[in-house]
Amino acid sequence: MEPAGSGCLGLADVHPPEAGEGAALMRRSERDAAADGRSVGFVLVHAGAGYHSESKAKEYKQVCKKACQKAIEKLQTGALAVDVVAAALIELEDSPFTNAGMGSNLNLSGDIECDASTMDGKSLNFGAVGALRGIKNPILVANKLLSEAQKGKLSAGRIPPCFLVGEGAHKWAVDHGIVSCSPDIMATKFSLSAFRKNRRKLELAEKVETEMIQTKKRREVSENSNVTASLDTVGAVVVDHEGNVAAAVSSGGLAMKHPGRVGQAAVYGCGCWAENTGGHNVYSTAVSTSEHSFHSVVPIKSTWYEIAVKGCGEHLVRTMLARECSVALQAEDAHQALLETMQKKFVRSPFLASEDSVLGGVIVLRCCSCSLESESSLNREALLVEFLWSHTTESMCVGYMSTQDGKAKHLYQIMKTILHPRQIFLYPVCQLTLDPVQSGLADRGLEQRLC
Repeated sequence: MEPAGSGCLGLADVHPPEAGEGAALMRRSERDAAADGRSVGFVLVHAGAGYHSESKAKEYKQVCKKACQKAIEKLQTGALAVDVVAAALIELEDSPFTNAGMGSNLNLSGDIECDASTMDGKSLNFGAVGALRGIKNPILVANKLLSEAQKGKLSAGRIPPCFLVGEGAHKWAVDHGIVSCSPDIMATKFSLSAFRKNRRKLELAEKVETEMIQTKKRREVSENSNVTASLDTVGAVVVDHEGNVAAAVSSGGLAMKHPGRVGQAAVYGCGCWAENTGGHNVYSTAVSTSEHSFHSVVPIKSTWYEIAVKGCGEHLVRTMLARECSVALQAEDAHQALLETMQKKFVRSPFLASEDSVLGGVIVLRCCSCSLESESSLNREALLVEFLWSHTTESMCVGYMSTQDGKAKHLYQIMKTILHPRQIFLYPVCQLTLDPVQSGLADRGLEQRLC
């Protein structure tokens, strides 16, 4: 991999330990490399792309940190990527500040229905659930569907399911040992409060005359000042000690959505994608996308209001963004590849030409094996990882950590200026060498690029 973008670390920048550390340390490290290699790995998570509240910045950062730490704990025990990514998602789902699992958005009926999916880059198996009620961690069901599918055909030669929805998904989960919970546990004070406010606004909006509703596209809305508290989709991508990659995503979907609606988080090729090297693939790639929904209150008359529901889950479904990003990342320059994909396959996609704005976010990871020179006669095998992220929303919160880091790093930033409704925020490529003996990570200059 050639360095792509500022703040990158190439193989030329990887140096042996300082002389003061002693030759004995180098010999011991190389001798124990095979054993220590089980602890090599990396995780990148996101807590959504949307309009995060600045007052909750600390909470967003903390949940990303906890998810990274949980993933690293699993990696250090030798767990495989597909199980590690599920562990990270559980932490994200359990947070009341994310739109996934507990505390998710409520639908029109006042119920919580969740979507989740995961993909294993090694087997290429996929597991997903949609419109799932009464399960605290939907990612557990998606992960179980994936693992059960790997066991082969069912009795009488039946093909095991990889995607289940609604009551069927809930029954399958319980039958496979996943504990269900009361709907009261799923809702939080925050999500219930948001539901009540949105319901009142919707009731008012439905009283507005049809011709007045149809004029909304001609009105400019100050979204920043009218947005109610919102929650966002979560996701993660992981590479383990064997170089396997995995990805996962989980979402409660749009606030006030129609019961039974399934968003991008459950749809193949749209919510997440993971694929190891092999065949025509030079790199292993893992991608997780983020949908966002918000409700803006627009004055139509002196007393009447309209509630505008804007969600990018449908945008991601119609463009299959996760799969498109994975394919693009086989190019030499990861930064340019992601930029072109976001431009041509998403914000300027012919499938979204009629949309006023195109909202979404994505985190991506790619890796390949490489050889590093050592003082011994044999070169060491290591993993070279590149990761970056992009979004078209006002904000995005991400966290990342390797097994050789002391603590997780996170980036949470709100863009104060949106120049146009299809603006892309793209961050520089960061490059990480996962080496049992030593490692290098460049996270310098993480400043957004406006495209």
